[in-house]
Amino acid sequence: MRTRIRRDDVEAYVMIAPFFAFFTLFVMVPIIVNFVNSFTNYDLGRTRDFIGFRNYVRLFTDGDFLRSVLNTLVYAAFSVIPLMVLGFIAAVSVYGVSRVLYMARALYIFPYVTSMVAVSMIWLYMYEPTTGIFNKILVFLGFKPLTWLFDEGLALPCLIIMNIWKNIGYVMIIYLAGLAGIPESLYEAGKVDGASRFAMLFKITVPLVSPISFFIFVTTCIESFKTFEQVRIMTGGGPINSTTTIVHQIYMRAFGEYKMGYASAMSIVLLIIIFGITLLNMRLGEEREGKSW
Repeated sequence: MRTRIRRDDVEAYVMIAPFFAFFTLFVMVPIIVNFVNSFTNYDLGRTRDFIGFRNYVRLFTDGDFLRSVLNTLVYAAFSVIPLMVLGFIAAVSVYGVSRVLYMARALYIFPYVTSMVAVSMIWLYMYEPTTGIFNKILVFLGFKPLTWLFDEGLALPCLIIMNIWKNIGYVMIIYLAGLAGIPESLYEAGKVDGASRFAMLFKITVPLVSPISFFIFVTTCIESFKTFEQVRIMTGGGPINSTTTIVHQIYMRAFGEYKMGYASAMSIVLLIIIFGITLLNMRLGEEREGKSW
């Protein structure tokens, strides 16, 4: 029996070895190299001198980087909650078995499975000040056209709206899985007690999908902090750095100015921020589960 158990262990380790090899080679090693580079003035050339914490000290006086942190926080704050609310409403509205509901799900999912590059190009045309559809609608309704992405106060909200529209399908899929796991007997008991659909939604559905909501909150937060493609394509970080994000600043410093050491320090700070947000969310989730028990 012991020989068989050991043989099973060996087979298990052999099966998972490719994953750990991939993870080590393409995740852990780049993180370690990046961490080392953050303490140097590496510039893709021969310069690679150790400069200590100079890159990290510079970050706290870099106005562009501090603006990118603020933009990223605003982007995440105004994307996550609307995504969760609208995604939940979409899941509840299309939950069921019928061809019409299947078609409605496909319409919600289609933007999510479309590449961010394609979606960004479409919305870039829609936001176009002269020929864009949004300004045509405003003019038709009697309002003045807006400059949208060229307006410092409107550019970031425009990106947030596009992000919400694109990712509602993802949130909907996760919530649909959670709704499918709720026993039908609970709703039948609610009907027997005379509860309305609205009451059952907030007394049965919302509490039982709360673990799903927590998962969505964590994943959408992380994705918001990794925002790059739409910024690069639609605004280039402008106007006046009003839409630049942390990842966009990393890209600009690394591949625009070739300051790889400084960009590495930025990426380490981003890693710490995401790690901290994840730990905080997990702590809050554990406290919530403890109170529920």
